[in-house]
Amino acid sequence: MSGTGGGGGSGLPLPGFYVPERAGSWTYRVDMSRVIADAESWRRCHSIAPGSEDRVQIHLLLVDLQKDFCLPEGGLFVGGRRGDGAVVDNQRIASFIYRNLAAISEITCTLDSHRPHQIFFPSFWVDSDGVSLEANREILADDLRSGEVRPAPAVANWYRDRGDGWLDRQVLDYCERLQEAGRYNLFLWPYHCLLGSEGHGLVGLIDEARLFHSFARSSRARLVLKGLDRLTEYYSVLGPEVSTAFDGSSLSRESRPSLTRRLLQADALVIAGQAASHCVRSTLLDLAAVMEQRRPELLERTFILRDCTSPVVVRSGAGGDDVIADFSEQAEEALARCQEVGMRVVTSTDPLEELFGCS
Repeated sequence: MSGTGGGGGSGLPLPGFYVPERAGSWTYRVDMSRVIADAESWRRCHSIAPGSEDRVQIHLLLVDLQKDFCLPEGGLFVGGRRGDGAVVDNQRIASFIYRNLAAISEITCTLDSHRPHQIFFPSFWVDSDGVSLEANREILADDLRSGEVRPAPAVANWYRDRGDGWLDRQVLDYCERLQEAGRYNLFLWPYHCLLGSEGHGLVGLIDEARLFHSFARSSRARLVLKGLDRLTEYYSVLGPEVSTAFDGSSLSRESRPSLTRRLLQADALVIAGQAASHCVRSTLLDLAAVMEQRRPELLERTFILRDCTSPVVVRSGAGGDDVIADFSEQAEEALARCQEVGMRVVTSTDPLEELFGCS
């Protein structure tokens, strides 16, 4: 792929400091002084130019590669059906970055970012007896109408200034709109990616790779937070599941026109991350819709790394064999829909020369 990355081309060797086994390490941390020094040496050795000078601007979007999703100790480990999915994905993504460092112009990482009391956490809800709910269950509109489930009184008090019963009306409207739109029903997740927690941070192996790329290519290393709003889910990096309340007020203060604009300005996009069934899925479908309206030619230059993303499969207990929820089919359905509109599903080992048609 000469000409895209300042003479380095794709297929660079893996750097000596890269240890694949660290893909599953919770405690591994980046040695910044070493990364900076090694990146400078790597740039000189392989004649790597700044990413801004690439003839073909390739933007790598990495979705939610955080410890809570990507490591077995995490609050919501994405193991997939095989059980070690996200750990293997970490290794493949890091290798992909290093091998294609001279071709990837820019990397953006999204970070799922939450507070302790949000609509998709058990702390937000109680049952008819006032007992807190457990994670890994759906809440449907009928559950609210029957009184089987309701917002926790302490949480409802936060919204008293909007009028009596405002939150009760809002959560019912929210569940109804999710079901009418055919999106995911409201699901109560285990606590994950809380701001300030260790689980919110990027996996060490991924953080190391993206910073090495940034220093070697003099490129921005953008981090994009999503999911802070309490009253809506935020699977897609482009927008919330529901943006307005029943009374027309806004549910989301998060707006990312600049990110959408940057993604659409790329000559090509590569996408990987977690989870294939949720945040990657929703981001892909939203991107496809935006591209169809604003830049349809980019659809066929959007590449999904199939072997670098896994679906959510919820099992009972630590290492339990009983499957509570399996979202693998939703992941496959999303990939099929993306292919139908022209996006390409590839693997991390496919030569970039063939993918992007560069010589």
